[in-house]
Amino acid sequence: MTATVDARLPDARAAADRHAWQEAYDLLVTMAEEPDAPGEALELLAEMAWWVQRPDVALRARERAYAAYMAEGDHIHAAFMALLTAQDHNDHLAPAIAGGWLARGARLLADQPESFAHGYLAVFQSRGAAAGGDLPAAMSLAADAVAIGTRVGNKDVQALGLVCQGSATVHGGNPAEGLLLLDEASAAAVAGELSPFVTGIVYCQTISTCRDLADYRRAGQWTEVAKQWCERQSISGFPGVCRVHRAEIMALHGEWTEAEREATRASEELMSFKATFQASEGYYALGEIRLRTGDLPGADEAFRLAQDLGRDPQPGRALYYLAIGRIEAAASAIQRALAIVTDRLARARLLAAQVEIAIAAGDITTARAAADEARTIADAYQSVALQAAAHSALGAVHVAASEPDLALAELTRARALWQATDAPYELARTRLTWAEALRQRGEVQEAVIEAEAAQAAFIRLGAMEEVNRSGRVLDSLRSGAERGERQQRAFMFTDIVGSTELLGVIGDEAWGDLKRWHDQTLRAVAAAQGGEEVNEAGDGFFFAFRDVQSAVTSAVAMQRTLADHRRTAGFAPRVRIGIHCAEATKVDSTYVGQGVHEAARVGSVAGPNEIVISTTSLAGVSVQGLGEARTVELKGIAGTSVVHPIDWSAT
Repeated sequence: MTATVDARLPDARAAADRHAWQEAYDLLVTMAEEPDAPGEALELLAEMAWWVQRPDVALRARERAYAAYMAEGDHIHAAFMALLTAQDHNDHLAPAIAGGWLARGARLLADQPESFAHGYLAVFQSRGAAAGGDLPAAMSLAADAVAIGTRVGNKDVQALGLVCQGSATVHGGNPAEGLLLLDEASAAAVAGELSPFVTGIVYCQTISTCRDLADYRRAGQWTEVAKQWCERQSISGFPGVCRVHRAEIMALHGEWTEAEREATRASEELMSFKATFQASEGYYALGEIRLRTGDLPGADEAFRLAQDLGRDPQPGRALYYLAIGRIEAAASAIQRALAIVTDRLARARLLAAQVEIAIAAGDITTARAAADEARTIADAYQSVALQAAAHSALGAVHVAASEPDLALAELTRARALWQATDAPYELARTRLTWAEALRQRGEVQEAVIEAEAAQAAFIRLGAMEEVNRSGRVLDSLRSGAERGERQQRAFMFTDIVGSTELLGVIGDEAWGDLKRWHDQTLRAVAAAQGGEEVNEAGDGFFFAFRDVQSAVTSAVAMQRTLADHRRTAGFAPRVRIGIHCAEATKVDSTYVGQGVHEAARVGSVAGPNEIVISTTSLAGVSVQGLGEARTVELKGIAGTSVVHPIDWSAT
């Protein structure tokens, strides 16, 4: 090493301290040309190369710094370079190479006295444990890093340990304690106690964890602080990461044009740094924004780019399939994602999509299970946005199951929480679901008002797919308001008992054959008594008859036909049937109102191979085989009700 080379190192370090990244880089590049360049110079060159968007130079410089430190006998700094090189390869989606460098660093430190590098090793091991789902180990290793940083007096190590510990604690189900740890680390960044690179990491991980928790208010606050810090320090690497999170928050608040611009710029900037994983998050955010605006080809392209860069494109990809009408593909995609994701916060985002997709597929059982799990997660983490999403999902399920009173209770909570979160798109979708619940109660004029408000919000946002959907809902509602008339009908709901278990036993092909036979048989029997098929609800039917006697005759014939098939063919599904006579509003080809809701609940209390009829339906009607009355609670109906079984084998 020449004296000239030695003299340039302090100048380069001084330039780096001023954040004159290019000046420092130019000095260090000339030094690196010397075959005996010291590890200290190569280490600083790697950092400067990163800031001036030369990631390849940064990686080569770290590898050379490792070798130089080894030659100098400085195993602690050599190990530190090995750990940073591992992180570089991990960012470039080369996990095998990253694992090799991490193991090399750990081996070098095994017989060295405790140092800052041991703290970095604990940090990297904590990240690995968290990525593998071992949150207790992640928290323990992060706590070790904090302790090491404290003992050796390295604030960077302390802060990195705190954010890893905080993130793992949040994901482990203790958000209050985890957020305090994240705020403590971020406070050190605000105070200027940390190096620029570590400051950026602390901000990024804090914001990312807040986003995972759906604590968008806190995420937004730290995003603005990080953005201002980047601008003050003339830093142009971390803004790409910050912009991804900022775009997500802007999208939540309905600022979609600005959000799309931020996400695009962030992704392109991160690619210039070869920050592949972070760029994939940017493209995914871009896909979700475009999906909301109705730019389906653009959303498809963005999700493809995110997937190519290593990011699982769910739930966005599944929702894209739903938007283009590929419901089976959507259901399969979201189910595959949920099968491998164990982190509860990550599952919450997937579950919300599964509810929407399952309802579109007519699979109320799956939708209800997903909504219930989402509610459990929201209750555990007490996040306003998670709770809003869970109440919205439950409300949608109740509407799909013709349970309007239960739906309105959930949607009332969702509406208030989305308003508190300042999420206009989610609020408008909630109001449209609210309109459907009101329609089911027969309150058509009130439903029109809600649907009009939802459509106006979608127009302001530029959510064209939702504008069209709300338009269709409004057309139907207005038509019903103009032409709807109250009619007395005997409503019948049928359902195959244990259909999910049966499907698992006999398989898809046999189930398809059985379901076709069941559908054809029940349709034919109902039609013979003048039954009107209103819709096919899940694994059963909703029929309307002009009088109770016709409904009872049809129900008896259905059960007898099923029993005959069991004797002759060896098997027929077990079916429950409920009958309830009530008034409802005829809107187009369907009936809406409280009476329909009550009829659906009466059907749900019947047992396998049983017919039940509400007591109120028996006025002036003589039904043979009527069993003893039993008092039941109908889900979503206040108080108790009385039903009678009908012995169809004796009538």
